[in-house]
Amino acid sequence: MKANRASILLLASLLAACAPIVQRAGIPTQWRASPNFDERRPNFVIIHHTTNDSADQALRTLTDPARGVSAHYLVARNGTVYQLVDERARAWHAGASKWGSETDVNSSSIGVELDNNGREPFPEAQISALLALLADIQNRYRIPRTNFLGHADVAPRRKVDPSGYFPWKTLADRGFGLWCDPPFPDSPLPPDDRVQLQALGYDVSNLDAAIHAFKLHFVPDGDLRVLTAGDRALLRCLLEQKDR
Repeated sequence: MKANRASILLLASLLAACAPIVQRAGIPTQWRASPNFDERRPNFVIIHHTTNDSADQALRTLTDPARGVSAHYLVARNGTVYQLVDERARAWHAGASKWGSETDVNSSSIGVELDNNGREPFPEAQISALLALLADIQNRYRIPRTNFLGHADVAPRRKVDPSGYFPWKTLADRGFGLWCDPPFPDSPLPPDDRVQLQALGYDVSNLDAAIHAFKLHFVPDGDLRVLTAGDRALLRCLLEQKDR
């Protein structure tokens, strides 16, 4: 009997040790636990490329405490998917970033790193694995198609990933992100680049950076420094899609 009781106490102590620590206020409070809550529910997916030459290099970086960077997933060139952070946790992948009114993208997003050095196309096996991963995430969290973005979109002053090689149209065709093909609709209103880019979601505190990020995502083959008349028509088309 005493042995059974000791075993029960030992088991209880082990379970207590494994339980997560409750985050309390920094002032004296009385704890009254409520069952009315749920887990973090991400509303964005941010896509990156690693800038490394192999998945092993990327894994070392993303799991190194001294580097202080992470992502929820890494998709290797061969299609292998590594999960590095629980989706319910806040990974450190977007850094100082902004999209629309969201100023803490890390807290509301899932970060996906692609094993790519930024100077090469993305292999078919990798994109196939990415599409399967995004479909799974979207199915579970009902993330709007408009909220599948690149790191450069949410951090235009700092980042240029994923590169111009990334097949955004392929993703959009599967429901992950916006895309418009010509011919684009005419607009009776004169274009205001700052207002329209901001309406799409870009941080326009540095307009040149916002233009560069927009072009990298939607028109990577053109001059990334300027918006042409065709680019402005494309931007209006994307805004119409966003508002549907």
